[in-house]
Amino acid sequence: MFQKAKNIDTAFRDVRFFSLLVITLFALLTGYALYRSYKQQSLLSSRIYVLANGHALEAFASTRKENIPVEARDHVKMFHHYFFTLDPDEKVINSNIKKALYLADGSARDVYESLKENNYFTGIISGNVSQRIEVDSVVIQTNVYPYHFLCYAVETITRPSTLTTRNLVTEGYLRNVARSDNNPHGFLIEKWVTIKNNDIKTVSR
Repeated sequence: MFQKAKNIDTAFRDVRFFSLLVITLFALLTGYALYRSYKQQSLLSSRIYVLANGHALEAFASTRKENIPVEARDHVKMFHHYFFTLDPDEKVINSNIKKALYLADGSARDVYESLKENNYFTGIISGNVSQRIEVDSVVIQTNVYPYHFLCYAVETITRPSTLTTRNLVTEGYLRNVARSDNNPHGFLIEKWVTIKNNDIKTVSR
């Protein structure tokens, strides 16, 4: 009789151990499945698809911090493109300057007002002058905020009789602001100054 009770007790312990083992395994399996599902959901949510020419192209979302150098350089390039791309047309000049001033603070407006007072834009219109800019490089220091930048570019000024190439170097700082249609990168150029703006060469046309 005691042997039977011992066997029952042993069998009960074995069943209880096996049940606990099964429950533990199921709990681990469930936890792993939930973890994998969460990781997969995170991966899928980071993917976006862009429709271009009838084809869906996969892209990946990233954080603002990862994109700062790229967006900052493009912001500086856009500003210089709009500010220095001029044609002998008042509407073109006003449109480009307006776009540029959305990307910078009062330091850029002060330069614009100074050029305007010195009849620079009037001279472009009356002299049938076109001005273009090619940005060679933009150096951004993202380790200190606001972000300091140096912009190296070449200006080409086309007059009826001459073609002048100028070397342009500017610097300033970038501050974070809200994104908008007028400021898609969400930066504002501050303390913008021209360090160098000298002729490289002038050739007859």
